[in-house]
Amino acid sequence: MVLGIASAARFSLASDARVNAPFSPSYDVLGVVMAIVWWLALNAFRTRSPRVIGHGTEEYRRVIRATWAAFALMAVLAVTFKVDASRLYLAIAFPVGLMSLLLWRKVARVLLHRHRAAGRALSNVLVIGGRESACRIAASLAGVPQSGYRVTGAWVPEGEGVDEPVTQRGIAVLGRNHTLQEMLWLSGADAVMVTDTEHLGPDGLRELAWGLEGTGIELMLSPNVVNVDGSRLHFHEISGLPILHLDEPQFAGASRLAKTLFDRVGASVLVLILSPVLMVCAALVKLTSEGPVLYVQDRIGRDGRPFRMIKFRSMRVGADAELAALLATEGKSIAELPKLVDDPRVTAVGRVMRRCSLDELPQLFNVLKGDMSLVGPRPQRHFEVARYDHVATRRLTVRPGMTGLWQVSGRSNLDFAQAIRLDVDYVENWSLTGDLIILWRTFRAVMASDGAY
Repeated sequence: MVLGIASAARFSLASDARVNAPFSPSYDVLGVVMAIVWWLALNAFRTRSPRVIGHGTEEYRRVIRATWAAFALMAVLAVTFKVDASRLYLAIAFPVGLMSLLLWRKVARVLLHRHRAAGRALSNVLVIGGRESACRIAASLAGVPQSGYRVTGAWVPEGEGVDEPVTQRGIAVLGRNHTLQEMLWLSGADAVMVTDTEHLGPDGLRELAWGLEGTGIELMLSPNVVNVDGSRLHFHEISGLPILHLDEPQFAGASRLAKTLFDRVGASVLVLILSPVLMVCAALVKLTSEGPVLYVQDRIGRDGRPFRMIKFRSMRVGADAELAALLATEGKSIAELPKLVDDPRVTAVGRVMRRCSLDELPQLFNVLKGDMSLVGPRPQRHFEVARYDHVATRRLTVRPGMTGLWQVSGRSNLDFAQAIRLDVDYVENWSLTGDLIILWRTFRAVMASDGAY
């Protein structure tokens, strides 16, 4: 369909349009070839694997890589066979095709998640290992039904059968007086997850794999690694022993040239597009309240260096001095994330700008200056950074962002500890694809005014 749109846009539905090549194929033929190459690339990159569909950013990352590979291959074929195709045709087909495919994957994911949240399209999991591991796995999967798995039983091969619930969820924990086949039947398992291999040993794990042959039941091993993106995990065999390699955290990569170019180019484009909005906001602030148009505040940036962050002023002049007293009336402390649900210091125009996050737009100039990024941990104040432990300090290894993972996961509805955890997770598992997804989720959150006040 996308290739048909590209052809219609370039040739106004002309059916006799042909490619300049020794054998002069029509653009209909070229479109069929491109569709086949694209389909093969999507399959080669395993974009439809059940292990990535509906999980994290890996599905989108594979789709983008497969699309790049398909069009790169088409470019090589064009040079090899001296095919001089319309550049406008390709310029339309590539980006429109990629965006359409990503949009379709997003729609399919939303529908799948709705089914799973309603208790449908879930795979039953039998956990093999210790009781504590079973508790942790059951709680984790129950909190994220979108994962597509639910724990329905736990088997401790070296323990006695005690028939006790796990975390009040009514999941039977049974011991060695039950066989694997009995546990598979009792739990109705579609998958088996081994959390502690020491309960089975290498021979027992091999026997387990043999026992599941031909049953269609998936066998999974949990390495007890949490908050790690799948792109950082790699398997390697050493002397017949499978080893799980964990790449270094990606916070060093977040300062690479690609992210810097993405920030500068993206901020420049946004300033040009939003310049009318910036001028209107500035005029409204100036005409409706006394004081400067911009509000400047010291924040802590990369490597702990302070910088001057700018926003449109959304409060009355002298509002900072009133914060402690107002927080006390809501039973909050200045040591927490100091957000007031109903802040009397906010002006009428400021309240509208905050709902739409328009007060943050001047930070595009902070991005152009190099103090901030489009996406990253939100810049915090001195007293907040002073509370950091060695984990929270990780968020200072990259430039702070106009938006970040915690903002698209609840914004002001999250407490300090949750915000720090999400920011550190972003820093540890950074990717450019992840940045694009966060920007899209930010747009949706802003339109819904979700968690903003």
